Amino acid sequence: MSIEILPDADALALRAADLLALAAQEAAAARGRFAVALSGGETPRALYRMIARQQFSQKIPWRRVQLYWGDERCVPPDDPASNYGMARDAFIKHVPIADANVHRVLGEQPPAQAALAYEKELRALAALERPTSELPVFDLVLLGLGGDGHTASLFPHSDALAVEERFAVATQAPDGSPRISVTYPVINAARRVWFLVSGAKKAGMVAEVMEGLMVPAAVPAQGVRPVHGQLTWLLDEAAAAELDPAVRG
Repeated sequence: MSIEILPDADALALRAADLLALAAQEAAAARGRFAVALSGGETPRALYRMIARQQFSQKIPWRRVQLYWGDERCVPPDDPASNYGMARDAFIKHVPIADANVHRVLGEQPPAQAALAYEKELRALAALERPTSELPVFDLVLLGLGGDGHTASLFPHSDALAVEERFAVATQAPDGSPRISVTYPVINAARRVWFLVSGAKKAGMVAEVMEGLMVPAAVPAQGVRPVHGQLTWLLDEAAAAELDPAVRG
Protein backbone atom coordinates (compact mmCIF):
# COMPACT_ATOMS: atom_id res chain seq x y z
CA MET A 1 0.00 0.00 0.00
CA SER A 2 1.17 3.50 -0.76
CA ILE A 3 -0.18 6.87 0.35
CA GLU A 4 0.13 10.21 -1.42
CA ILE A 5 -1.06 13.35 0.32
CA LEU A 6 -1.69 16.46 -1.77
CA PRO A 7 -2.22 20.00 -0.48
CA ASP A 8 -5.86 20.36 -1.52
CA ALA A 9 -8.63 18.91 -3.69
CA ASP A 10 -7.41 20.67 -6.85
CA ALA A 11 -3.90 19.30 -6.42
CA LEU A 12 -5.39 15.85 -5.78
CA ALA A 13 -7.35 15.93 -9.05
CA LEU A 14 -4.27 17.12 -10.94
CA ARG A 15 -2.08 14.35 -9.52
CA ALA A 16 -4.72 11.70 -10.18
CA ALA A 17 -5.07 12.88 -13.79
CA ASP A 18 -1.31 12.64 -14.30
CA LEU A 19 -1.24 9.13 -12.87
CA LEU A 20 -4.28 7.99 -14.84
CA ALA A 21 -2.82 9.16 -18.15
CA LEU A 22 0.42 7.31 -17.38
CA ALA A 23 -1.45 4.15 -16.34
CA ALA A 24 -3.48 4.26 -19.57
CA GLN A 25 -0.35 4.56 -21.68
CA GLU A 26 1.37 1.70 -19.89
CA ALA A 27 -1.63 -0.63 -20.09
CA ALA A 28 -2.29 0.13 -23.77
CA ALA A 29 1.35 -0.58 -24.60
CA ALA A 30 1.45 -3.80 -22.56
CA ARG A 31 -1.95 -5.33 -23.36
CA GLY A 32 -3.55 -3.22 -26.06
CA ARG A 33 -6.27 -1.95 -23.72
CA PHE A 34 -6.81 0.09 -20.58
CA ALA A 35 -9.78 -1.25 -18.63
CA VAL A 36 -10.82 1.08 -15.82
CA ALA A 37 -13.71 0.89 -13.36
CA LEU A 38 -14.95 4.37 -12.48
CA SER A 39 -16.56 5.59 -9.27
CA GLY A 40 -19.11 8.27 -8.50
CA GLY A 41 -18.89 11.22 -6.14
CA GLU A 42 -17.50 14.73 -6.10
CA THR A 43 -13.81 13.84 -5.81
CA PRO A 44 -13.86 11.67 -8.97
CA ARG A 45 -15.89 14.37 -10.74
CA ALA A 46 -12.96 16.76 -10.34
CA LEU A 47 -10.63 14.11 -11.79
CA TYR A 48 -12.96 13.44 -14.72
CA ARG A 49 -13.18 17.12 -15.58
CA MET A 50 -9.41 17.29 -15.45
CA ILE A 51 -8.85 14.44 -17.93
CA ALA A 52 -11.27 16.10 -20.35
CA ARG A 53 -8.81 18.99 -20.63
CA GLN A 54 -6.57 18.90 -23.66
CA GLN A 55 -3.37 18.74 -21.62
CA PHE A 56 -4.46 15.32 -20.32
CA SER A 57 -6.88 14.12 -22.97
CA GLN A 58 -4.19 14.18 -25.64
CA LYS A 59 -2.04 11.87 -23.50
CA ILE A 60 -4.70 9.18 -23.13
CA PRO A 61 -5.04 6.53 -25.90
CA TRP A 62 -8.83 6.73 -26.02
CA ARG A 63 -9.19 4.07 -28.72
CA ARG A 64 -7.70 1.61 -26.24
CA VAL A 65 -9.71 2.73 -23.20
CA GLN A 66 -12.54 0.52 -21.94
CA LEU A 67 -14.77 2.22 -19.35
CA TYR A 68 -16.69 0.33 -16.68
CA TRP A 69 -18.19 1.30 -13.33
CA GLY A 70 -17.56 -0.07 -9.86
CA ASP A 71 -21.14 0.65 -8.86
CA GLU A 72 -24.27 2.40 -10.02
CA ARG A 73 -27.54 3.66 -8.64
CA CYS A 74 -30.64 2.05 -10.10
CA VAL A 75 -31.77 5.13 -11.98
CA PRO A 76 -31.96 6.04 -15.68
CA PRO A 77 -28.74 7.39 -17.25
CA ASP A 78 -30.10 10.95 -17.40
CA ASP A 79 -31.01 11.00 -13.71
CA PRO A 80 -28.81 13.43 -11.73
CA ALA A 81 -27.90 10.56 -9.37
CA SER A 82 -26.47 8.36 -12.14
CA ASN A 83 -22.75 7.67 -11.83
CA TYR A 84 -22.62 7.06 -15.57
CA GLY A 85 -24.43 10.33 -16.24
CA MET A 86 -21.96 12.23 -14.09
CA ALA A 87 -18.98 10.74 -15.92
CA ARG A 88 -20.63 11.31 -19.31
CA ASP A 89 -21.14 15.00 -18.59
CA ALA A 90 -17.74 15.48 -16.94
CA PHE A 91 -15.58 13.86 -19.60
CA ILE A 92 -16.99 11.10 -21.82
CA LYS A 93 -18.82 13.42 -24.20
CA HIS A 94 -15.73 15.61 -24.45
CA VAL A 95 -13.20 12.94 -25.50
CA PRO A 96 -12.85 10.71 -28.59
CA ILE A 97 -13.96 7.41 -27.07
CA ALA A 98 -16.18 5.00 -29.03
CA ASP A 99 -19.62 4.16 -27.65
CA ALA A 100 -18.68 0.47 -27.83
CA ASN A 101 -15.92 1.13 -25.29
CA VAL A 102 -18.34 2.44 -22.66
CA HIS A 103 -19.79 -0.40 -20.60
CA ARG A 104 -22.34 1.26 -18.35
CA VAL A 105 -24.58 -0.45 -15.81
CA LEU A 106 -28.17 -0.44 -17.07
CA GLY A 107 -29.53 1.28 -14.00
CA GLU A 108 -32.94 1.82 -15.56
CA GLN A 109 -33.60 -1.94 -15.49
CA PRO A 110 -34.86 -3.87 -12.43
CA PRO A 111 -31.88 -4.37 -10.07
CA ALA A 112 -31.53 -8.14 -10.45
CA GLN A 113 -31.76 -7.86 -14.23
CA ALA A 114 -29.25 -5.00 -14.34
CA ALA A 115 -26.81 -6.98 -12.19
CA LEU A 116 -27.02 -9.99 -14.51
CA ALA A 117 -26.53 -7.82 -17.59
CA TYR A 118 -23.47 -6.21 -16.04
CA GLU A 119 -22.17 -9.61 -14.97
CA LYS A 120 -22.11 -10.55 -18.67
CA GLU A 121 -20.04 -7.45 -19.46
CA LEU A 122 -17.57 -8.37 -16.74
CA ARG A 123 -17.40 -12.00 -17.84
CA ALA A 124 -16.51 -10.82 -21.35
CA LEU A 125 -13.64 -8.84 -19.81
CA ALA A 126 -12.61 -11.88 -17.76
CA ALA A 127 -12.44 -13.97 -20.93
CA LEU A 128 -9.63 -11.73 -22.16
CA GLU A 129 -7.50 -12.80 -19.18
CA ARG A 130 -7.91 -16.56 -19.51
CA PRO A 131 -6.13 -18.85 -18.87
CA THR A 132 -4.25 -16.63 -16.38
CA SER A 133 -7.38 -15.54 -14.47
CA GLU A 134 -11.02 -16.50 -14.13
CA LEU A 135 -11.79 -12.97 -12.96
CA PRO A 136 -12.03 -9.70 -14.87
CA VAL A 137 -8.71 -7.96 -14.28
CA PHE A 138 -9.03 -4.21 -14.37
CA ASP A 139 -5.95 -2.13 -15.03
CA LEU A 140 -7.39 0.39 -12.59
CA VAL A 141 -10.28 0.48 -10.14
CA LEU A 142 -11.17 3.91 -8.77
CA LEU A 143 -12.85 3.95 -5.38
CA GLY A 144 -14.27 6.51 -3.02
CA LEU A 145 -14.88 6.25 0.70
CA GLY A 146 -18.22 6.83 2.41
CA GLY A 147 -18.56 8.31 5.86
CA ASP A 148 -19.81 4.90 7.04
CA GLY A 149 -16.78 3.11 5.59
CA HIS A 150 -18.48 1.82 2.45
CA THR A 151 -16.80 1.75 -0.92
CA ALA A 152 -18.33 1.10 -4.34
CA SER A 153 -21.83 0.06 -3.13
CA LEU A 154 -20.51 -2.40 -0.58
CA PHE A 155 -22.18 -1.20 2.61
CA PRO A 156 -21.59 -2.25 6.23
CA HIS A 157 -23.08 -5.64 7.11
CA SER A 158 -24.45 -6.11 3.58
CA ASP A 159 -24.91 -9.61 2.18
CA ALA A 160 -22.89 -8.43 -0.82
CA LEU A 161 -19.72 -8.45 1.29
CA ALA A 162 -19.72 -12.24 1.40
CA VAL A 163 -20.34 -12.83 -2.31
CA GLU A 164 -17.41 -14.64 -3.95
CA GLU A 165 -18.80 -16.29 -7.08
CA ARG A 166 -20.56 -13.31 -8.64
CA PHE A 167 -18.87 -10.33 -10.27
CA ALA A 168 -21.82 -7.93 -9.90
CA VAL A 169 -24.72 -7.95 -7.46
CA ALA A 170 -27.86 -6.00 -6.65
CA THR A 171 -27.63 -4.40 -3.23
CA GLN A 172 -29.14 -1.55 -1.22
CA ALA A 173 -27.85 1.63 0.35
CA PRO A 174 -28.78 2.24 4.00
CA ASP A 175 -31.65 4.46 2.84
CA GLY A 176 -33.10 1.50 0.94
CA SER A 177 -32.28 2.78 -2.53
CA PRO A 178 -31.22 -0.03 -4.90
CA ARG A 179 -27.69 -0.20 -6.24
CA ILE A 180 -25.54 -2.43 -8.41
CA SER A 181 -21.98 -3.11 -7.25
CA VAL A 182 -18.99 -5.14 -8.26
CA THR A 183 -17.84 -7.56 -5.57
CA TYR A 184 -14.66 -7.83 -3.55
CA PRO A 185 -13.09 -10.49 -5.82
CA VAL A 186 -13.36 -8.14 -8.81
CA ILE A 187 -11.86 -5.19 -6.94
CA ASN A 188 -9.07 -7.25 -5.44
CA ALA A 189 -8.10 -8.79 -8.80
CA ALA A 190 -7.21 -5.37 -10.24
CA ARG A 191 -3.69 -4.37 -11.18
CA ARG A 192 -4.16 -0.99 -9.52
CA VAL A 193 -6.74 0.18 -6.97
CA TRP A 194 -6.89 3.83 -6.01
CA PHE A 195 -8.90 5.39 -3.22
CA LEU A 196 -9.51 9.07 -4.01
CA VAL A 197 -10.59 10.89 -0.87
CA SER A 198 -10.81 14.59 -0.11
CA GLY A 199 -12.28 16.76 2.61
CA ALA A 200 -12.19 16.98 6.39
CA LYS A 201 -15.47 15.06 6.74
CA LYS A 202 -13.69 11.91 5.57
CA ALA A 203 -10.63 12.27 7.82
CA GLY A 204 -11.95 10.15 10.69
CA MET A 205 -12.96 7.28 8.42
CA VAL A 206 -9.67 7.40 6.50
CA ALA A 207 -7.88 6.88 9.82
CA GLU A 208 -10.33 4.15 10.83
CA VAL A 209 -9.77 2.19 7.62
CA MET A 210 -5.99 2.35 7.87
CA GLU A 211 -5.38 2.30 11.62
CA GLY A 212 -8.50 0.83 13.23
CA LEU A 213 -9.37 -2.74 14.07
CA MET A 214 -9.68 -4.86 10.93
CA VAL A 215 -13.44 -5.46 10.75
CA PRO A 216 -14.43 -5.35 7.04
CA ALA A 217 -18.03 -6.33 7.83
CA ALA A 218 -18.39 -3.01 9.65
CA VAL A 219 -15.89 -1.02 7.56
CA PRO A 220 -16.12 -2.46 4.05
CA ALA A 221 -13.24 -0.38 2.66
CA GLN A 222 -10.95 -2.52 4.81
CA GLY A 223 -11.86 -5.49 2.59
CA VAL A 224 -10.07 -3.90 -0.35
CA ARG A 225 -6.80 -5.82 -0.44
CA PRO A 226 -5.53 -6.41 -3.99
CA VAL A 227 -4.15 -9.92 -4.39
CA HIS A 228 -1.44 -9.07 -6.89
CA GLY A 229 -2.06 -5.41 -7.62
CA GLN A 230 -1.04 -2.15 -6.00
CA LEU A 231 -3.27 -0.27 -3.55
CA THR A 232 -2.81 3.51 -3.46
CA TRP A 233 -4.52 6.10 -1.31
CA LEU A 234 -4.63 9.55 -2.91
CA LEU A 235 -5.67 12.05 -0.23
CA ASP A 236 -5.73 15.77 0.27
CA GLU A 237 -4.42 17.23 3.53
CA ALA A 238 -7.90 17.61 4.96
CA ALA A 239 -8.73 13.93 4.45
CA ALA A 240 -5.36 12.87 5.87
CA ALA A 241 -5.58 15.11 8.94
CA GLU A 242 -6.26 12.34 11.48
CA LEU A 243 -3.66 9.86 10.27
CA ASP A 244 -0.85 8.93 12.61
CA PRO A 245 2.42 10.51 11.45
CA ALA A 246 3.94 7.03 11.15
CA VAL A 247 1.22 6.06 8.67
CA ARG A 248 1.53 9.28 6.69
CA GLY A 249 5.17 8.39 6.02
